Formats: sequence, C-alpha cells, structure tokens
Amino acid sequence: MRAAPSLRGCGCLLLAATLHLARGYLTVNIEPLPPVVAGDAVTLKCNFKTDGRMREIVWYRVMDGGTIKQKIFTFDAMFSTNYSHMENYRKREDLVYQSTVRLPEVRVSDNGPYECHVGIYDRATREKVVLASGNIFLNVMAPPTSIEVVAADTPAPFNRYQAQNFTLVCIVSGGKPAPMVYFKRDGEPIDAVTLAEPPVASSGPLRDSRPFRSLLHRDLDDTKVQRSLSLMDTENRGGRPSTERPSLGLTPDPSVLLQPTTENVPETVVSREFPRWVHSSEPVYFLRHSHSPGSDGTVEVRALLTWTLNPQIDNEALFSCEVKHPALSMPMQAEVTLVAPKGPKIVMTPSRARVGDTVRILVHGFQNEVFPEPLFTWTRVGSRLLDGSTEFDGRELVLERVPAELNGSMYRCTAQNPLGSTDTHTRLIVFENPNIPRGTEDSNGSASGPAGVRLILVLALTVLLELT
Repeated sequence: MRAAPSLRGCGCLLLAATLHLARGYLTVNIEPLPPVVAGDAVTLKCNFKTDGRMREIVWYRVMDGGTIKQKIFTFDAMFSTNYSHMENYRKREDLVYQSTVRLPEVRVSDNGPYECHVGIYDRATREKVVLASGNIFLNVMAPPTSIEVVAADTPAPFNRYQAQNFTLVCIVSGGKPAPMVYFKRDGEPIDAVTLAEPPVASSGPLRDSRPFRSLLHRDLDDTKVQRSLSLMDTENRGGRPSTERPSLGLTPDPSVLLQPTTENVPETVVSREFPRWVHSSEPVYFLRHSHSPGSDGTVEVRALLTWTLNPQIDNEALFSCEVKHPALSMPMQAEVTLVAPKGPKIVMTPSRARVGDTVRILVHGFQNEVFPEPLFTWTRVGSRLLDGSTEFDGRELVLERVPAELNGSMYRCTAQNPLGSTDTHTRLIVFENPNIPRGTEDSNGSASGPAGVRLILVLALTVLLELT
C-alpha cells in the first residue's frame, strides 16, 4: 500500500527532469567594464552558456529610464549559414558562446545601460523560444574641453579708502564627471575656507574664525605719486596749466609743416595710496563651487575664490586654477597675474584733425598686461566735454564735428581696476579747414555767427542788385 505513493513521487521527479531537459539550459552575462574615455574604442562582450540550439542574439541600448530600447545589433540563426550546430536529444552538451559589439569611438551620448538578449529553441518544440538577458552600464568619461579664469564684477574702480572683496572665477566646461578644481598663488596651493553659499555683497570684508590680524600703520604705506613734469613747471612759474583756458585760435596749416593731431604729454600719475585698512599678513581666502549640468551630459564647474584685496601685496601676484580629472593624464591649468594699469597708449584719428572733423581718441593698450579689465573714464581738463557732460566712461572718446575752440584743449583718461589707477593726458590740436572760412564756425564747427550773417547779407544784396 505504501509503494504506490513512492512510485507517484518518482514519476513527478522524472517528468520534471524531462521537462527541464526538453526546455534546455541558458545563462547570459556581460563582462563588466571600467569607465572609458570619450574617443576610445570599446568592445561590449556578452557571454552565454547553453545546451540548446541558438535562435537569436539582440543587443539593445536602453534610453529614457528604460522606456525606450534601441536595437543596435541582431544575429538571427534562421538566416545565418555559419550556424551548423545540430540538436542531439540523447547527449547533453554545454556550449559557451560570446557575442561582441564594438563601438569604435564612444561619445558622452553613448553613456548608459546596454542589454544583451539571447534566445534558444525549446528542446520539446521548435515553436517555442527560451529567452535570457544580461545588462551592463557603460560609463563614458570626458575630459574638460576648456578652462578660463575671469574676475567677477568687472570692470570695477579702484578704492584707496575702503577695503573691497575681490573674486576670481575659474570656469571649467565639458567635463564628465565634474572635475576637481582648486587654486594656487605663486605656485603654492591656497588653503581656503569652503563656503556653501555665496558671500553677501554688502557684508564688507570677509572674515573667518582665525585670530585677529594686525593692520599696517599709515606711516608704512607704499604711497606712490608721480607728478607731471609739465604741470610742475607750470606751478613753479606761478602760472596755470594752459589747458584750463585753451586758445580759441587755430593752428596754421602750412603745406610743408606736418604736425600730429595731439600733443602727447609725458605724464602718468599712478594713484596708490593705501590707508590703515590694508592687512599686513596673509589674506583669508574663501572658496565656493557651483555645478551646472549640460544637455550633453557634461558638467560646467565654477570655482569662486574670494578674499579682501590688498593692492600692496596682490599687485603682480600670479593666481592659477588647476583641474584634476580621471580622464586627464596631468592637471589642466589656466593662470592670470593681477596687475594694475600702467602707461595707457593713446591713439587718435584722424592724424590731422580739422575744424568739423569727427575725432576719435582710443586707448589702444598699456605698457603692461593688465588684469582685470580696467574701467576707463574721460574728462576734459578745466572744462566740460563737447556734449556738455563732465565725464565719459568707455575705452573710446568720440568728438563729433570739433570746433575751433577745442584747439589746445587737454583730455585726461583715467584707467583703473581694483589694484590701482593711472591717469594719462593728451592735447588736441585742431587745424584750419579750407572749406570753412575762418571765423564762420560756431561751437559745433558749422558756419554761423556775425561773420556768417554778414556774408549772407552781402550775398542777398548782390542778388537784389542784379535783379534790379
């Protein structure tokens, strides 16, 4: 009576083994890959083990969180003449296969999951297919493509009576993942205090928990004032600069005499007077990072280094921004030198200005490399500008239709950045215009005034006499 259940149990086990034998055996896995660099050739390897007859192999690229699968490779055994394995129901054999997909030049856009799907025929019937799959995440790295160091909130004026914060911004673009960005000063790494939030603009000089730092005594200030020799000579003679009351006459224009439009005055006044607020010891630096993901999968990193500027010790200091990234064999670097403006080079066109011409006075450059970009301010010594304003901000000053009264007038250009300020002067020389009779031009360079009225009356009387 007890033999019957035992026989039924053996029959169930035999049926299960027969079904397993009929369905076949299939395992699939993809060899793992370390992160790869954009531009490299990558081979994806799918290994599968089976004792059945292969039906197909399909590679997919998974996108949009798995909602979209893009087929990138297909092997169909029904249409392949290279597949010659014959089924053998009496003998079980485990055969190992490998399917590879080669990406000759990967891009950041190739980053993401990939799947390998394998199908074999059911051993019991050719109408059914047994499926199995494996997956892998391809991590594509990209080195930064650009690095740049700029100054924030520029152009900005020089302030000799109040401490001001200064910020360098290092912009690193095109990297994936986000690179590590840090600063150096004169080749030495900067020990900065990390900030999570940007400092408040109106909070004044930045401070941290470190001990109080002593201040320079005013007697130790490095005050540099270079006065113009021409202006000093005028003062010693007890007179006044000729530019305060420019001559209303015109410079003669003989054909054999070639004179420039302006008289370049050998004067550069460097204003660098630093009161008691200047710190005597090393400054305290504050560092903040921000990340902005791009549409192509890369990240733009901005590193902001802020400290209380000390023009005495920061002028001509070399700051470098360096980047470390797993896709770079060596650090990437960009550097700037903080320099106050010195010796602006003035260019004026036309080379010989006549009454009624439009004159352009341009700062063409400096004697040194200036950083950050300076702020330019134009003034007329002893008077207002041609348009009636007291000053003009910009690299180029334009004087439209210059009148005769501007002959001999002097213009001052003040170039300044947070590290210092410098003034340079140039004198405008206006020549007679043969097309405009002398004494007939107004303040805008056009013919008018009493002489012009008399000329019009004479012409009118002539016309009337001819008519009579």
